[in-house]
Amino acid sequence: MTALATLLACPRCDKTPLELLDDAWHCKACDVVFPLIEGMPWMFAEPMATLGEWRGRLQFSMQQLSHKIAALEKELQNDDLRDLARRRVSRYKKAVETHRRSLQKLLLPVEVRSLQGNYETYLALRTRLPSDQSLNTYYPNIHRDWAWGEEENQASLKQVRAVLQDNAELGNVLVLGAGAGRLAYDIHSQLDCTSTIAMDFNPLLMLVAKSLTSGVQLKLYEFPIAPLSFEDEAVLRKLEAPGPVDENFHLVFGDALRPPFPDYSFNTVVTPWLIDIIGEELSILGARINRLLKDGGRWINFGSLAFATPERARRYSPEEVKAIVSESGFSDPYVSQATIPYMDSPASRHGRRERVFSFAAYKEHDVKKPPRHQALPDWIVTAKEPVPLTPAFRQQAMTTQIYSFIMSLIDGKRSIKDMAIILEKQKLMTRDEAESAIRSFMTKMYDDSRKQSAF
Repeated sequence: MTALATLLACPRCDKTPLELLDDAWHCKACDVVFPLIEGMPWMFAEPMATLGEWRGRLQFSMQQLSHKIAALEKELQNDDLRDLARRRVSRYKKAVETHRRSLQKLLLPVEVRSLQGNYETYLALRTRLPSDQSLNTYYPNIHRDWAWGEEENQASLKQVRAVLQDNAELGNVLVLGAGAGRLAYDIHSQLDCTSTIAMDFNPLLMLVAKSLTSGVQLKLYEFPIAPLSFEDEAVLRKLEAPGPVDENFHLVFGDALRPPFPDYSFNTVVTPWLIDIIGEELSILGARINRLLKDGGRWINFGSLAFATPERARRYSPEEVKAIVSESGFSDPYVSQATIPYMDSPASRHGRRERVFSFAAYKEHDVKKPPRHQALPDWIVTAKEPVPLTPAFRQQAMTTQIYSFIMSLIDGKRSIKDMAIILEKQKLMTRDEAESAIRSFMTKMYDDSRKQSAF
């Protein structure tokens, strides 16, 4: 912990050093306590609110699994099931039940902490979890990292080596968005690192990484989307690392947009599968990484370039990425592109080859420190400013009103045609238009009700 103390800063006020208490880090400047989860610092700007939100998502995930188990049990009550289908569904149900118990045990350090966050402070800091992230987001990556074999892991490390150009003295390394931790583990174990910090905000991924990199074996089910055979619909995998890491490898919970580290702390920052999904403008992210690096430090990127932002102008090409990196105070990036296996489970018919874009760039000069990340606008945070009536809000309001009215007409007696007549009488639309709209809405409702939760 002594070495880690020099590499941590308060993500709320940026002050250092932090004080290590019995089971938490403490910032004296703003009097915030950052708990330890299985020995890993929980370094969010509003730690208690973030932990509370993750606990809520944990409970929701457990409820989803309970509903799934109940739905499978109902399927098994069908007397018309073929014998082979009954065996398959019964086997799958048992696997989901075991999976639920395994997750509960693994996530116990998060679930048992009854901490209440100040939600208003959480808002004021403009920090929040991405809405599309759940405890099971990237669950297959756990098996990719630690169970499927070495082909993809070796290909990933090979790309990191390729952009290093035989200059593998990495010094203090930070891996942002480390996920289940395999690439960070391989970099620390196989390259010349003084220390390595692997950071992510997903408790499931980090708790798995903690166990495995400490030399503990885990058994978790894999649920392939497109199983190869009867036996592959639920596969119990043994997860293990080649060996435990040394004391200079650290796992930290945190947000890459509010990194809990002092300026100029690292010799190397690695961003695996991150820059195109993080949501922040690449030039701002580049400035954040610049500030984390010492003079002459190196930014190593590995992964895809599949920017999914609504703005077409921000879906950057490789040439634009290189230019933005250079504009962020770095040298012209040295790029390596290669086609490697991607999420290629041996138990699934899915899996693909991905053309990854890797680069290394040296920090040539400082750039202006970017402002603190703000995930929410003032009209949400302060609740005092007018809510803007954007075209999207206007359209959503109208759609919601119509759907709400349609839902109010469902009484177990009216047909779609009956409802269409009512909408016509209300002068909302013609009968034919209403019937078509109601049918589309009911179809979506029906499809949504039949969807199964995914792993």
